[in-house]
Amino acid sequence: MIELKTPAEIERMHVAGRFVAEVLTEVGRLADVGVNLLDLEHHVRGVIKRRGAQSCYWDYAPSFGEGPFRNVICLSVNDAVLHGLPHDYPLRDGDVLTADLAVGIDGWVADSARTVVVGTAAKEDLRIVRATEEALEAAIDVARPGNRLGDLSAAIEAVARAYGYPVNTEFGGHGLGRTMHEDPHLSNKGQAGRGLKLRPGLTLAVEPWFARTTDRIVYDADGWTIRSADGSRTAHSEHTIAITDDAPLVLTRRDP
Repeated sequence: MIELKTPAEIERMHVAGRFVAEVLTEVGRLADVGVNLLDLEHHVRGVIKRRGAQSCYWDYAPSFGEGPFRNVICLSVNDAVLHGLPHDYPLRDGDVLTADLAVGIDGWVADSARTVVVGTAAKEDLRIVRATEEALEAAIDVARPGNRLGDLSAAIEAVARAYGYPVNTEFGGHGLGRTMHEDPHLSNKGQAGRGLKLRPGLTLAVEPWFARTTDRIVYDADGWTIRSADGSRTAHSEHTIAITDDAPLVLTRRDP
């Protein structure tokens, strides 16, 4: 079932979204050569606790994971792209780090992800990060009443194809609001003009993610961390948005 949110409910999601944006900005600032993933995890735990927010990840146990998840942020490095389990790993020069965070505040959820390069950045790593960011903005741009879900999927796929990256369809965006995952599913590949018609009040997590040379994935032994099947590097960008009568509202937009 798809629940359309009222303007007041969207504003409550926006409160959570601003917090998520602030935390991801801070994680990007803290991520440096020698910083341990576990230090980032525990820092975010403290920030969430002080705010009185609730982690959407803690105790999360979906069918695809080896639950329950006992961390508050996903931290994925290099060829890892989704659901990265924080572990004892000091970041190295040139590492590609994706941080994905979803929290609830007063019963309303926001979800966002960003990828940064630690230390010295290789051009090809900056390129794939930029591709996911451009794909995200392209999808947001067409997220308007009367358009369809497939328009967002097609916009993401078009950017991936322009950069020469394949697209995986096993994991993508989703609805959210009172919980982290609601209907509908939003694929990162699709046909314009198809699918659910967008209406004001629909709230979505839009999350393009690409690997350089494959659309296949593998899981780590931890049962959570998802990597590119060929070991190629990856990137992931995500925002929570709301469809309004006018332009889409990005609830997790970070300050420049």
